Amino acid sequence: MALSDLRLDLQRLPAPLPIWHGRVDRDTWSATARAVAEQGGRLVSMWGADRHATAGGVAAFAAYAVLEGLVWIELGIEQEAPGFPDLAPVFPCAVRMQRAMADLSGLRAEASHDQRPWLDHGLWAPGRAPLQHDADPTPSNVRTLPADYPFVRVEGDGVHEIAVGPVHAGIIEPGHFRLSVVGEKVLRLEEHLGYAHKGIERRFTELAPLDAYRLAGRVSGDSTVAYTWAYCMALESAWGCSVPARAAWLRALMLERERVANHLGDLGALGNDAALSFGSAQFSRLREDWQRLSKDAFGHRFMMDAIVPGGIAMDPPSPMLDRLRRQCDDIEGEVRAMKIVYEEHAGLQDRFVTTGRVTPQLAAQLGLAGLAGRASGQAFDLRCDHEWTPYERFDVSMATHRNGDVAARVTVRFEETFESLRLIRLICDGLPGDGTRAELQPSATSSMGAGWVEGWRGEVLVALEVGADGRIGRCHCHDPSWQNWPVLAHAVMGNIVPDFPLINKSFNLSYSGHDL
Repeated sequence: MALSDLRLDLQRLPAPLPIWHGRVDRDTWSATARAVAEQGGRLVSMWGADRHATAGGVAAFAAYAVLEGLVWIELGIEQEAPGFPDLAPVFPCAVRMQRAMADLSGLRAEASHDQRPWLDHGLWAPGRAPLQHDADPTPSNVRTLPADYPFVRVEGDGVHEIAVGPVHAGIIEPGHFRLSVVGEKVLRLEEHLGYAHKGIERRFTELAPLDAYRLAGRVSGDSTVAYTWAYCMALESAWGCSVPARAAWLRALMLERERVANHLGDLGALGNDAALSFGSAQFSRLREDWQRLSKDAFGHRFMMDAIVPGGIAMDPPSPMLDRLRRQCDDIEGEVRAMKIVYEEHAGLQDRFVTTGRVTPQLAAQLGLAGLAGRASGQAFDLRCDHEWTPYERFDVSMATHRNGDVAARVTVRFEETFESLRLIRLICDGLPGDGTRAELQPSATSSMGAGWVEGWRGEVLVALEVGADGRIGRCHCHDPSWQNWPVLAHAVMGNIVPDFPLINKSFNLSYSGHDL
């Protein structure tokens, strides 16, 4: 939709991408959500903030993606009635975000049909919510079992439940999945997450802004580049810092290497889940070679802490850039050969095609985002929609599909891998020669900024508020998994139980990035 249609008083933030901020009243809060939805816009994130320490009061926030960029709106809330109008009737993906707001900030969506706790498993100390200004920061000494979660029960002849997790057979993160089935057919899947909750959003308020990028990079380890870049972009926006072009190009180089690494890992895991161990072995080998060179170039296999406020921590010399370029050529040939194997393997295609399908209509209704969204006809990619440095130079090709099944999500992974390899070559060939880091100067007044980056799963958002005293008042990090976990439950319906791990892996959503 057009920004002018929202009729809001907005201020553009000094960020590389088009991001606006504005304050609204209760009526406008709801009207804005309806207007965005009617024109095809998307809800990106919701969160709350308690600014009583700075006499700023309590506020609820929502961020929307519209035609021109990101609109970040703020609703002031009275302390005596800490509620706000429910957005779930307009955007179904708001439900869990609002439940998390209630757990973390004490702000509740009024008249919401689902008021169950989401992150609080009944083990938190009673009293104020963790992000409220007068909450007790000391850990709870409660030593009890978690509270029983009120799963929705499916009843009828032959219906039984299968509980999967929260502890799984392997090293994956914890999550509880309750499947209601008849025979082998799944009638309903309900998820309960929050087991990986780490208190990150409160921890941000205890760190200096120039140091907190390291915490951002640990929100979700497989997306450390995306989160660190988004945090640094938010801080640079808040403090009015311009990043040297060479640093921006190298940030993009790392972001694309992160994308390739994860796609290689997922393609191997999907082959393994469909009993093609050859695919798992080959892609595991390719991913290992890829990450070893990342360590040589940037000091860490996942390139952790390589992006810093104002720029980057290290600048690969020309011989290393040549190695990075040559690896793209080597990897691409092998990945193209594996793509042929996957497409011509009858057993694999039998498991992939029509399995876990999310139609474009359902994807649009539920707000399916990122890679999974593009496999269901949702053509959104910040690298194409809002080209920031250096992406405006590359004419990025967006990989999309409409079938929305496991096969489509595999196809998108292959195509995005080839495109990222092309982008890495272009970056290595055209890297500007100026500096790699600018010095940030703290603002003398309270400031806010936002970072918005297309990670490998989808768009990562960091919204940051820094007080006049130079301390972080609120830092909210959002993973696209918030939108996509509820859609996974729909994708599993009607499939057989043995296909649940395959469908789950085809999304490969983040537990850690979701459980802040």
